[in-house]
Amino acid sequence: MAGEPQDDCLFCKIVAGSIPATIVRETDTTVAFRDINPQAPTHVLVIPKAHHRDAAALAAAAPELAADVLRETQAVADDEKLESYRIVFNTGSGAGQTVWHAHAHVLGGRGLEWPPG
Repeated sequence: MAGEPQDDCLFCKIVAGSIPATIVRETDTTVAFRDINPQAPTHVLVIPKAHHRDAAALAAAAPELAADVLRETQAVADDEKLESYRIVFNTGSGAGQTVWHAHAHVLGGRGLEWPPG
């Protein structure tokens, strides 16, 4: 069920504290932690604590929580002293989503060319 922790979800396990992560920020509704396979000098994931399959499902079911995630991406960028950065939400396997829990990537600290990928 949307919003409920999933036993087989890596990010739900990070939220629960049963899998370690390098947490850089935490609020009542979100957790931000360093990506274990960084694609830039700064690569932080911001996730809602509640489980939603992807960004589209999160936005449809809990728009206020989606706003919390987006707000936290700015806070991460501020904390990391990023002058410019990219926010990425991969939605679906064809877009590169590998963990089925909505999450935003905050990438910065180097030039980010366009188009990506």
